[in-house]
Amino acid sequence: MTDQPYGNGGPYEGYGPNQAYPQQPYPNQGYQQPYEDPYAAQQYTQQWQGQTWETQTHQPVSAPVTSAEETAYLPPQGYAAPPAGEPAPAAAPAPDSEYGPATVGGNARITDAQRARAEGRSPIIEPGMQPAALTALLGLLLAGAAAVGTYALLVPLVALQAVTAAGWFRLNGMWPARQGIALGFAGALAADAALLVSGRSPAAILGTLGVWVLLALVLQLRSHADPDERMYGLMATVAASALAIVAGGYLAADADAVTVGAVGVAVAVLARALPLPTPASVVVALLAGAGAGIAVGTLTDLGTPAALLGAGAAACALIGHRVASYDYPSRFVHFTAGVALPLAAAAPAVYILGRALA
Repeated sequence: MTDQPYGNGGPYEGYGPNQAYPQQPYPNQGYQQPYEDPYAAQQYTQQWQGQTWETQTHQPVSAPVTSAEETAYLPPQGYAAPPAGEPAPAAAPAPDSEYGPATVGGNARITDAQRARAEGRSPIIEPGMQPAALTALLGLLLAGAAAVGTYALLVPLVALQAVTAAGWFRLNGMWPARQGIALGFAGALAADAALLVSGRSPAAILGTLGVWVLLALVLQLRSHADPDERMYGLMATVAASALAIVAGGYLAADADAVTVGAVGVAVAVLARALPLPTPASVVVALLAGAGAGIAVGTLTDLGTPAALLGAGAAACALIGHRVASYDYPSRFVHFTAGVALPLAAAAPAVYILGRALA
């Protein structure tokens, strides 16, 4: 504020910066309210020790600076034990039964495998000794039936193909999936029939596989499900059909090769189920498969080179065993995919190595 005259009034002389100015009328404007200094009353009134709203309006408001330690996540703190004679604090109410326990990520509706990964645990659960024993039993049935004849081999082979199709769908979390299981099993039966008609030619397996992939594609295109579900169902159907059809390689392979390979798978899976560290268990299983190949090979025309066939079949069986162990499988998966996948995965090795050693 300067000391220059304002309008028709005189200069405001003799007043300090904290004093109120006198009321003065202005010409042709009537009586006006005077301008009062908001700080003038502070000299004559009580001085407040704290901040007031008036003082805050004249200063910029800035957000308090918070350190990272103050905002960091703190684990839940337990309650200290109350002194003797005092009642314990009331427990917090249990969460709604519709939801799972609270998690740091805020998502309680996750699978066991996702929770295991978030907690740093492995989602791999191996089938164990009981499924391994069933695999060994089915492998021995294949070996014995192959020594009897082609049509005798069909009985355990068809059982293997049915369990393979059902186990693959359950392993992928698709249950019930009767149409996909039936389609995969039908493809296996068609491949078996084509093998018998063609004199056990491997071209029958490839031809049936191509037809069934096309058939699965047509059926999924006619589905009214969401596009993502149709794609997922298509991939599961094609994979199940392929595994069940490829298992027919036992029917196309030489009988001695089937005997050696099936026994090698049986011994390898039993060795893999032993309570050993995983690397040691894998090595023991491969050596057991090679040893079974040598033992059974001496009883056939393959001889000692059958060790390679036994080791190759054992390696493929371990791959199938690992697939059946993935992503927290259920007990039903262990007794379907865990039983069938080791034998189904070994069928191509039995055929190829058997032809090479024959």
